[in-house]
Amino acid sequence: MSTLSVTSRYPSRFAPAIFELLNPIPYGLFVGTLIFDITYAITRNVFWGKGAAWLVTAGLIIAIIPRLLNLGHVWLQKRRAVSRIERIDFWLNLIGIVAAIVNAFVHSRDAYAMVPENVILSVITVVFLSIGHIAMAMNRLDLAQAAHE
Repeated sequence: MSTLSVTSRYPSRFAPAIFELLNPIPYGLFVGTLIFDITYAITRNVFWGKGAAWLVTAGLIIAIIPRLLNLGHVWLQKRRAVSRIERIDFWLNLIGIVAAIVNAFVHSRDAYAMVPENVILSVITVVFLSIGHIAMAMNRLDLAQAAHE
């Protein structure tokens, strides 16, 4: 079996480093949004709704760079074949980010008009991003095991 090094998989080392650095941050912010949305739905304290609005907005702003890098890696790069899992991860992330964009608009409503759409959209965002992260982790695990054999 041949092993894949970082230099053979990517045309540069900088882009994957930036992607790996920034990609977990929006996921954490979206999970925080879900926690704040659930807390707001239970307590009806406006603080939690406003906090969730800030978290989803920050998550969307920070998600721009890793998503553009992922777009270039999956669809625009011709140097190597892209795996099916990477394409699935791209689409799962895209669906999750679209749900987060809609969620940001839901958070712009009056404080008591957000529920239950905010919780539903936060769950959709986190579920799709989680499935994508799990698929990519399993793919990396398979590559690491193949390299050891």
